[in-house]
Amino acid sequence: MKPLLRYLSVLFLLLPPALPAWTLPGVGDYRFEPVAEGVWVMHGPLAEPNARNHGFMNNPAIVETEAGLVLIDPGSTLEVGRQVIAELRKVSDRPVVAVIDTHIHGDHWLANQAVAEAWPKAMRYAHPAMIEQAESERAHAWLALLESATGGHSRGTRIVPPTQPLRDGDELVIGGHHFRVLASTPSHTDTDIMIHHVESGTLFLGDNAFRGRLGQFDGSARIQGNIEALQRALKTDVRVFVPGHGRSGTAAEVVQPYLDYLQLLMQAVREGFDNDLEDYEIKAQLLPKMSRWSQWVGFDTFFGKHVNRAWLEVEAEAL
Repeated sequence: MKPLLRYLSVLFLLLPPALPAWTLPGVGDYRFEPVAEGVWVMHGPLAEPNARNHGFMNNPAIVETEAGLVLIDPGSTLEVGRQVIAELRKVSDRPVVAVIDTHIHGDHWLANQAVAEAWPKAMRYAHPAMIEQAESERAHAWLALLESATGGHSRGTRIVPPTQPLRDGDELVIGGHHFRVLASTPSHTDTDIMIHHVESGTLFLGDNAFRGRLGQFDGSARIQGNIEALQRALKTDVRVFVPGHGRSGTAAEVVQPYLDYLQLLMQAVREGFDNDLEDYEIKAQLLPKMSRWSQWVGFDTFFGKHVNRAWLEVEAEAL
């Protein structure tokens, strides 16, 4: 054993030192981590965009192919995008040849600008509805929100929308790798796509799944549609699931907890609505059953809003 230990000690000393990660003081260190063969994810902070995290909060991901890298959800601002690219270069020297934006919320795609600066020929893909909205005033609203929330860290960010549409059932082939599109809309928004990377058995869920935090449903969302999207995700032959926020992992770790939350929410709201209860009354009854999720980041902010959103959805179904 002693010769082996000496060999391992020498080998360790000869290994190049790990490059320092992107550090956000008081927030954490962020680098791309391998989650499957040829697949890396930078798991972002769980807090809402603020001055400390510079607006960074999502999970940028890269897939390495023979043609180059596919970058999924590059981040929220020009500054964030440049930092994501700096970390990307530490794990691969291949160029980014394609960017896939999973939905319209700006924390996931406004860093397209940084990618376009570094690799002007990289193609940018998204759901057709997202392309349309990214070219509208909705994108400018996201820029204004991020500038306000981050104390100006988003300044200099310009809107660089995706241009290539991806629809449900499409298959994108890049460098011999296959990216299958699942678009069950509306779900988290009316622009969502999930990306199944066939070769690694990885499914990028976008914000159809959260882990360890809750987030906002906007006016285009359909919570029942989000449930159906996650049920569809569970039927794929996938080993690794990457949420829009929170750590990647198995179906039991990533998909099922959020699916359970949404199903419990919708069941309680449907029952309460049938009994002529208002949303605040349903919230009071449901809150004691939510201990499993009560420690998730954003629970106090978003739980009541989710009950209201679900109530409005059920009311619309009843009309």
